[in-house]
Amino acid sequence: MRGMLVFWAAAGVLTAIAAGLILMRAARAAGQAAAADPTPILYRRQLAEIADLADRGLMGEAERRSAEAEAARRLLAAADAPQQAWSADPRARRWVLAGGVAAPAIALGLYLTLGAPGYADQPYAERLASWRQADLESLTPPQLAAVLKQVTRERPDDPEGFRYLGLVQAAAQNPVAAVQALRRAAALAPQRVDIWQMLGEAEIVEAGGKVDADAQAAFRRVLELSPKDPGARFYLANAKAEAGQRSEAAGELRALLDEMPAEDDRRQIVAKAVAELEGRPAPSVDAGQLAMIQGMVSGLAARLDADPDDPEGWVRLVRAYAVLGETEKRDAAYASARARYAGAPQVLQQLDEAARAEPMR
Repeated sequence: MRGMLVFWAAAGVLTAIAAGLILMRAARAAGQAAAADPTPILYRRQLAEIADLADRGLMGEAERRSAEAEAARRLLAAADAPQQAWSADPRARRWVLAGGVAAPAIALGLYLTLGAPGYADQPYAERLASWRQADLESLTPPQLAAVLKQVTRERPDDPEGFRYLGLVQAAAQNPVAAVQALRRAAALAPQRVDIWQMLGEAEIVEAGGKVDADAQAAFRRVLELSPKDPGARFYLANAKAEAGQRSEAAGELRALLDEMPAEDDRRQIVAKAVAELEGRPAPSVDAGQLAMIQGMVSGLAARLDADPDDPEGWVRLVRAYAVLGETEKRDAAYASARARYAGAPQVLQQLDEAARAEPMR
């Protein structure tokens, strides 16, 4: 409180000084304007006009001398007149100074009335401690990231902490930090396929959607650990397509499509990518295929009703409803799954991605 009063007092003094300097500058400018006396200029102009009239024969010699004498008399009278220094109304100057002092005083009064001068600051450490005690669902992604940063400092050898930190940093729209956290997790757990898969996807986000060299390295590591992984194969094929190897990329995606189970809802995405690479329309689904897909989706929904503890199944169900264009069922399954896995950020991210899946045409 005392420091705040000192601040406002200093602000008032500085404002008054500034107002005084403004008045001094105005006085100096006015004095300079007064020093630049226009009388000689007018005198010379009058003499030039008199000479011009005489040269044109409009004024006689006697009249000319009389006019010049009159102009000289006026010049001498003006030169002898006392110069009046600039002086503004003293009351106006007092008002300027008073306003300069009153402005911070009024601001201080408003602060004391409407502000909270006695309210203690909240250091970052205290805020971080309160976030750690709060319900995780109530925290924003940046706040949750701050909590997880502290946790990873306390447990620097725990890959799970860094994995969660990578997920939260991605949700906080900080792809650089997400990649850093996931690289640390991968270094601590080099045999975990899920971490390498997440790292590759985070590298793509950081690269603006391109499957760059870093992402390719992560997906190659996934294939070393799980040679049939469809996600890694899909992204590596996309990398070849981006490099201009469209025919080779299409061949790899066709092979992937042939190996994927019929009930895998990702088949539509792969088939669409193949069609785009081959320059033909994306394959449509006939009535029989659609009925078969809907039957499989209904079976998945029934299985989850009986045994709901299956996060991967919920992700597949939400994506399937989204692809089928059944928005009401998608939203219901999405809400139910989010409530069930509220404490699992990875599952929540997968659910978000599944809900955004494009409907098939």
